[in-house]
Amino acid sequence: MKEPVRVLSDLHLGHKVSRIAHVSALRPLIAGAGTVIFNGDTWQELAAPFRERGAIMLEELKVLCAEEGAEAVFLSGNHDPGWSGRGWVGLAGGRIIITHGDALFFDGSPWKREILLGGRRVMELWGEHPAASRDPEERLRVARKIARELCSVEYPLGRHILMRAWDAVVPPRRAFKMIEAWFTQGPTGVRFCERYFPRAEVLVIGHFHHQGCWLRNGRMVINTGSFLDPGRAHWVEWKNGWLTRGEIDEAPECCRLGQTLGAWRFLDFS
Repeated sequence: MKEPVRVLSDLHLGHKVSRIAHVSALRPLIAGAGTVIFNGDTWQELAAPFRERGAIMLEELKVLCAEEGAEAVFLSGNHDPGWSGRGWVGLAGGRIIITHGDALFFDGSPWKREILLGGRRVMELWGEHPAASRDPEERLRVARKIARELCSVEYPLGRHILMRAWDAVVPPRRAFKMIEAWFTQGPTGVRFCERYFPRAEVLVIGHFHHQGCWLRNGRMVINTGSFLDPGRAHWVEWKNGWLTRGEIDEAPECCRLGQTLGAWRFLDFS
């Protein structure tokens, strides 16, 4: 994988409230990268109202990456589970794992209405894949099936933040599950690594739309956020044995790599 390897997530291309109105705005984020890993929810594969526009923007993104000479690696997310492959990438000899994040929780997106009502089906899907409790590939297969079978069927009618806030808190249990996921993604990510990737020292995720960095039990979990409000978008980069993370400075016409928030040296990753 050609360096520098840059990681972005949750672009949600085509969604009416994605802050990416034009794919060309992403060019500065792609420029200079040898590889760009799009860590899930890159486009709205499952959302019928947004699928056509999302597909057009996805093709524009592929062209943009080719123009900049960057290899594009697409990992599956709960909104675009159709990508082939294992659903994760390992760097530094497996000491860094990159995956979308819906596999961290038993039911993928515990705040979704369809999940709240579909607990029985979630249990059935796990029963169909008994190895998913120990095999990461099987675990990702379950996550993809949950995403497809229990995908969202309704979407907020407007772009206004108040309408989205109302959608998030109805029913109240939905809001509680969302906040709980935000505040537990660090320790949950650590437990995920302990079970599926015991060599991993760093886990890079998206999914929760809540950017941040957490250190637990000698492992670090980094969330690169989202291009949907209220989340903020962050970046991660791997180059010459250094892992760095930082903010993305967004504007409608142009998104750029912003302030670096952290850097870690990996001296031996053979």
